[in-house]
Amino acid sequence: MEIGPEVAATKAGNRLDELDAAILRYLERHGRATNYEVGEAVGLSASAASRRIQALEASRAIRGYHAQIDDRLLGKRMTVFIRVTLERQSAAVLSAFEAAVRRSKNIGSCHLMDGHYDYTLVVRVADIDDYSRLHQRELSRLPGVTRLETSFALRDVMEGRN
Repeated sequence: MEIGPEVAATKAGNRLDELDAAILRYLERHGRATNYEVGEAVGLSASAASRRIQALEASRAIRGYHAQIDDRLLGKRMTVFIRVTLERQSAAVLSAFEAAVRRSKNIGSCHLMDGHYDYTLVVRVADIDDYSRLHQRELSRLPGVTRLETSFALRDVMEGRN
């Protein structure tokens, strides 16, 4: 979610000023920063930074805080990209598929695509046998799926910055 130097817009369509954009850029890289540290970085007092952060949270410009875990330490060493084709692109089929994906604990991300495939999923698994089990027990049973095409990453060069 890289916030560029241009003024960013919130989900509700309200414009953020440069201070809010600077706060978002700082928190994107330093999510555990104190209000004092954020204020120092953007030229505000700790209390002013705190008020702005609370407003950004309330507007959903900040959607949450989380720890980025190295999946390899949990035994998930393989990144898998799955391109999904659905039987049709009706609202009901898309909605059912997306709801099932959101309930999955195994799917790391899901993206609606333009082009040949309907969605791209990203998962982390321990090995090919782990992926085979996931494919058989969950992925092939997602609603509306007619085709899955899978690619395995040879090496993770850079992952998301969020």
